[in-house]
Amino acid sequence: MTRDEARARDAADPLRGLRDRFALPDGVIYLDGNSLGALPKTTPARLTDVVTEQWGRDLIAGWNAHGWIGAAVRAGGAIAPLIGAQADEVLVADSTSVNLFKLLAAACMARPERGTILSEPENFPTDLYMAQGVAGMLAGRRVKTVAFDDLVAAIDDDVAVVLLTHVHYKSGHKRDIAAITAAAHARGALVLWDLSHSAGAVAVDLNGCDVDLAVGCGYKYLNGGPGAPAFLYVARGLQETLRSPLSGWMGHAAPFDFHDDYAPAPGIARFQCGTPPILGIAALEEGVAQFDGVDLAALFAKGQALCDLYVALVEERCTGFVLASPRDGAHRGSHVSFAHPHAYAICQALIARRVVGDFRAPDVLRMGFAPLYTGFEDVWCAVDTLAAVMRERAWNDPAYRFRAAVT
Repeated sequence: MTRDEARARDAADPLRGLRDRFALPDGVIYLDGNSLGALPKTTPARLTDVVTEQWGRDLIAGWNAHGWIGAAVRAGGAIAPLIGAQADEVLVADSTSVNLFKLLAAACMARPERGTILSEPENFPTDLYMAQGVAGMLAGRRVKTVAFDDLVAAIDDDVAVVLLTHVHYKSGHKRDIAAITAAAHARGALVLWDLSHSAGAVAVDLNGCDVDLAVGCGYKYLNGGPGAPAFLYVARGLQETLRSPLSGWMGHAAPFDFHDDYAPAPGIARFQCGTPPILGIAALEEGVAQFDGVDLAALFAKGQALCDLYVALVEERCTGFVLASPRDGAHRGSHVSFAHPHAYAICQALIARRVVGDFRAPDVLRMGFAPLYTGFEDVWCAVDTLAAVMRERAWNDPAYRFRAAVT
């Protein structure tokens, strides 16, 4: 595809106007929305209103007057359609790591006769760290990891919960939620899915796949801003039987009655813990609102078309790269990884030329394609810049030899 052909494809794209909802810097090709989503244009005004009018003018009255007290449930309900859930099955709260801890512990306590949390090696580190923390806290529990291809066979009668990421953070490999969930249920185990690289990027149908539990972050494809609060999902049929290990006052049935003893709230609200972060939730609500009225099937198909174009152009124009993601879009999320021995330096050279992707150790150059605001010409220009970086050996700059704190 030539640049003119890419530009023509953008012009014919019925979703092209969605890009205008975002405040993208001029001259920057942003292919890191899988790590931090772009800023919606409506977010600054929303936050200004919450800070200066709601908080500044109404002070504590905002909890009732502006619905702050119900913000966590309301924001969860807005996310629900993006992950194939009901509004009363999703809650915005805490971080992804804390939500993982809550749901892993709850799942283990719901299967007291079983001792294993099953996952795969090289799952996202926080998922494994949280699993290790839960296993260390609950007597008789352990974390077992097996290669993904052997995972279904490893689900035995000692597995309490299977913990997997739907779209792998590094490779972009998309797991089969329906098949793995069914296999776990056949052996009496629960399943907890991490949707951090899925929500807002690929189709997810938690209800249709009979999923038990899920978590996800708010700052990637949901565009909630750095450190945005995360979300959790608990299937309606499990909500009254699972017990959160963090029995904070906002998860109490009557928090403002100030009883000494804990009584869980009905439904999804019992998985709240502390006071909801109102400013963070307000920004997240604006990010999620960018999906309003959007044909999600068309949006996700566009994401895969962008990925396909990137793979084809890199393989056509750049040597020395090895595709580390599935070639078939049916098995891939909305980011693509290529391995290269100098991936970190190449990534820094691209950023210096205003093409922003990211690096994942030890050797992966990763590019994310957020279909709400990424265009086909963006992909063409990114690869054209990459080809120039490789041709000119721009990556061989001494400034790129030492990694920054965030890669």
